[in-house]
Amino acid sequence: MGEKGLTSFFEDFLSKESLFSNKQALQSSFIPETISHRDSEIKQVANILAPTLKLEKPSNLFIYGKTGTGKTLTIKHITQNLSNLAKERNIPLKIIYLNCKLKKIADTEYRLIAQLVRELGSEIAATGLPTDEVYKSFFNILDSQKQHILLILDEIDQLVKKTGDEILYNLVRVNEDLKQSQITLVGISNDLIFVDTLDPRVRSSLSEEELVFPPYNAIQIQDILRQRSKEAFKEGSLGEGVIEKCAAYAAREHGDARRALELLRVAAEVAERNNLKTVNITHIDEAEDKIEKDRIIDTITHQPKQSQATLYSIISLFLKRKESIFTGDIYEVYKNISPQIGLRPLTQRRISDIVAELDMLGIINAKVISKGRHGRTREISVLVPPVILNKMKKVLEEGLALS
Repeated sequence: MGEKGLTSFFEDFLSKESLFSNKQALQSSFIPETISHRDSEIKQVANILAPTLKLEKPSNLFIYGKTGTGKTLTIKHITQNLSNLAKERNIPLKIIYLNCKLKKIADTEYRLIAQLVRELGSEIAATGLPTDEVYKSFFNILDSQKQHILLILDEIDQLVKKTGDEILYNLVRVNEDLKQSQITLVGISNDLIFVDTLDPRVRSSLSEEELVFPPYNAIQIQDILRQRSKEAFKEGSLGEGVIEKCAAYAAREHGDARRALELLRVAAEVAERNNLKTVNITHIDEAEDKIEKDRIIDTITHQPKQSQATLYSIISLFLKRKESIFTGDIYEVYKNISPQIGLRPLTQRRISDIVAELDMLGIINAKVISKGRHGRTREISVLVPPVILNKMKKVLEEGLALS
């Protein structure tokens, strides 16, 4: 497409009438005025955190539940209200929200504390100081005035995975030495058993109050979609059965409202691209395919090199044979490509563990079968739709720099 053709394409795009009136309403970061089907949870969290308005230290709180069950949304809704009231009444309450999945913020203990120092209005070197120096700065700023800090660590399991749980112990313990201020921790996690993996002293301090968010059912997801659709779409943009089908998909995926909203948004984008004025149920199937492909590609892009090499070996074999393959076959291919990509080959046992991890991600199916006195092996089949197998292979080749 030449420059002229491209210009007229963009001009046509601008002149087209959109199905959306406010696409933001379908984003996971959007906070609606009213939150459906979370009255009980909102009440419980508000009750626990209300003492911060009197600068009294509430219990630390740990919230968990699967993805898309409204945990972050509920906390942001409550803390927004707390923050507005604190400003109105000149209450020195400072609320800090951090998502621990963000690489540059929470991938080391140093970076997290440095970020907290910045959130409190001070500057500190991004790297280079001893960690106890950073803690000292953090402590001094915390105690420089009478204030209460409410620290929300979203996806807290990611932080512990990267840094260990000592950081949580340090944050909980800091209150013992503070004279003017106090810090309350709210941890949020999608991992339902994460808290069981913590050091007992950290667990008892972090989980003084615990709250589980249950998944939404299909009817509740329909309500959420209808509420957001009113804000997101122009009237008459959604065809019959679209909301019900989106909700059914998401309920099948453990009641994930975030996924339902994403599905609806992508379905509407598909309809728009086809110059249609209405989203219909066939667009949901297309959107589901697109999201699934993106999810798989995103998952494999973020895997460690050894996992990528193992998966590449599986896909290469599968594309050749189109039938079940075994751990031993994969190991031979893996052993051959490892030197080409500068990896030190792992043992076959470790590769078998990686195969089990890939199975948990839902990319492959690895069935353990017994070979009698010859021990056990895994029979592996690929679960990914054939249309994206070649794309996956290409992504892995780029990631591993295989020509």
